[in-house]
Amino acid sequence: MAGRIRQSDVEEVKARTNIADIIGEYVSLKNAGVGSVKGLCPFHDERSPSFHVRPQSGFYHCFGCGESGDVYSFLQKMEHLSFTESIEKLAERIRFELHYEDGGGSKTETGSRTRILAANAAAAEFFVAQLATPGAAIGRTFLGQRGFDRDAAEQFGIGFAPKGWSGVRDHLKQRGFTDEEMLAAGLLSQGDKGVYDRFRERLVWPIRDVTGQTIGFGARKLTEEDKGPKYLNTPETPVYHKAQVLYGLDLAKRDIGKTRQVVVVEGYTDVMAAHLSGVTTAVATCGTSFGVDHIRLIRRVMGDDSGLGEVVFTFDPDAAGQKAAVRAFAEQQRFQAHTFVAVAPDGLDPCDLRLAKGEAAVRALLEHKIPMFEFVIKQVLANYSLDTVEGRAAALRESAPIVAEIRDPALRPGYARELANMVGVDISEAQAAIIRAAKEAKKAPSAPAPTVRSSGDAGSNPQTAVAEADSVERRVVDLNASPQIRLERDALMALIQHPEAIDVQLAAEAVSAAFAEPDLAVIRDAVGASMTEFGGDTWAERVLGHTPDDLKPIVTQLAVAPIPERDEEAVLIYCSQVVTSLVERELLRLKSELVSRLQRTGESDPEMSRAISEEIMALEKRRRTLKEGPRA
Repeated sequence: MAGRIRQSDVEEVKARTNIADIIGEYVSLKNAGVGSVKGLCPFHDERSPSFHVRPQSGFYHCFGCGESGDVYSFLQKMEHLSFTESIEKLAERIRFELHYEDGGGSKTETGSRTRILAANAAAAEFFVAQLATPGAAIGRTFLGQRGFDRDAAEQFGIGFAPKGWSGVRDHLKQRGFTDEEMLAAGLLSQGDKGVYDRFRERLVWPIRDVTGQTIGFGARKLTEEDKGPKYLNTPETPVYHKAQVLYGLDLAKRDIGKTRQVVVVEGYTDVMAAHLSGVTTAVATCGTSFGVDHIRLIRRVMGDDSGLGEVVFTFDPDAAGQKAAVRAFAEQQRFQAHTFVAVAPDGLDPCDLRLAKGEAAVRALLEHKIPMFEFVIKQVLANYSLDTVEGRAAALRESAPIVAEIRDPALRPGYARELANMVGVDISEAQAAIIRAAKEAKKAPSAPAPTVRSSGDAGSNPQTAVAEADSVERRVVDLNASPQIRLERDALMALIQHPEAIDVQLAAEAVSAAFAEPDLAVIRDAVGASMTEFGGDTWAERVLGHTPDDLKPIVTQLAVAPIPERDEEAVLIYCSQVVTSLVERELLRLKSELVSRLQRTGESDPEMSRAISEEIMALEKRRRTLKEGPRA
């Protein structure tokens, strides 16, 4: 079994890794000031970004839910990795060879999650190779009939699972994987007669997470002899949770973040057709309906906090598509972005539309999108006969709540008129129905908040955790009860974030100063204890190491909180000035004490009075030096 990773390697991997690059694969980050970026928190639902990352210090902190840590803890929480697995993942990313103590060095027995991902990667390679074999002719024919050539298959990593019962099993056995690991990955199934390949004589699509790792597969039936479902996906595994993944997101995430648009289609071939047609923001669910976890995933990748983005759904016009639209509409209020529906004139999905009318028609599909409210209202009205008074009354009752739910109040009057026209009633009647629906919605008990995937133990309640964080944890932004406490807070931020801007002597004086806020005083002492080597790449971590556990979250906040300056030079000047102000305050305090002491001493002890006067003069000299300007 591999031993403990050498501590110097742990530090080296972290030093070589930009935390913003790693977090940026999961969250759309934007500038939040000099040396700081922010985005929507991946650990709780929020409308505006409160999740801050500071690459220079190597920490992140959410000022909403209180989650904080370094690049290792982020990966542990996001991907449910162990500490060792998070190090190994980053080391593999930068191609750094880790060294293990206690004589270890092999990585063949790391955590189950790492082995599952490795098995999936090996299986994906196997499936791709099989697509070129004679036995896969039926799969190549299927792709060709849908307009996908070899290049398209390679772009999306499509493969073929051979007809036998042990093709992938035998291949992975040769690569050192056990049956237990392949079962855990969902590559094998267990029967009365033993284990066998889950996917057989099917086209196989790799399902990847937002970082591009293969976490599962979707396999399409090709023959009538196959009695299984049309699409067979990987079952739930430690790495694959179908309600939390979107097919194609690894390919689409860059353009989603850039254009603030995402197009939700029905299946794998629709994603392919859309991307090949130039709609590179298309994604699809994997064998499940579109839900809350998908919305959370899209929002953080899109950076959905401005209300300027758009989410376009492409539903089939059949009954199943209509139900899917209604389900999506029930959750669309969670988006800040505007939601739309795009349906092809002939009811074709993107794959069939590309085949029938070309790639330009797929692109044009988005030009004919309509707001989701309008689409859902039309679906509701289609269920009623508007030729009768009873039918119109019932249709108005059911459709009025839809208009009442529109977030933008500027849109409601226009939709009220549209509804009146569509139903065939007077505008005043439609408005009255909408007002009644809004009042009834306010009286109704609030729905429980959506369950958020825990970032810690599988058995913990994340909603409780967030509530506890909100009620118990102190936030650095709240440490502003008085000017003196704000000065202490800001000086610590400067010392922790930009030690290079502060003279060592000035820093030493600052950490000797008296603090009014008890918690900040403890953190001041932690900074002082770390000053055997002031600054450097691991400076913030050393300060954190000298801080009591209950105050570590405040240190992390101090390390990532944005400093109110626009450019690097201004930030450095500000940091020097705010620490200088703290030291000046301390010099004034000391002078006041000495003056009081001198008055008490009087003429009774001339020698003591002279010594006190000299101390006062030294303090004044130091104050004058500080007023001349911060040292370079």
